[in-house]
Amino acid sequence: MKESPIFARTHDLLLWLIPQTTNHFPRSQRFVMAKRVQDSALDFQELILEAALSNGPQRTERLFQADTKLARLRFHLRLCHEMGLFSSGQYEHVARMITEIGRLLGGWRQSKATPVA
Repeated sequence: MKESPIFARTHDLLLWLIPQTTNHFPRSQRFVMAKRVQDSALDFQELILEAALSNGPQRTERLFQADTKLARLRFHLRLCHEMGLFSSGQYEHVARMITEIGRLLGGWRQSKATPVA
């Protein structure tokens, strides 16, 4: 699984996102927006891991849930940018990362039964 691009890109996203939200968000937003962003990103990672370890309908359901979680993460990130918590450059960077992960997830969802490894 670690060799799969979606796992590598998600790992890279988490390595960038967690310090950004923990260290650079104002204290007033660390327990609101930072937590929502981090929880969404970590939940997404868990769902793709569960999908990789599942088969058949369970895999399909986990991939659907992961897609939903990724959409929530996109929304939270856009809201953070609109609130001034991310600069335009930071938002552009994370949006590119999310777009790439979304493409990888879409490809996986289309192939559904193909294991990722």
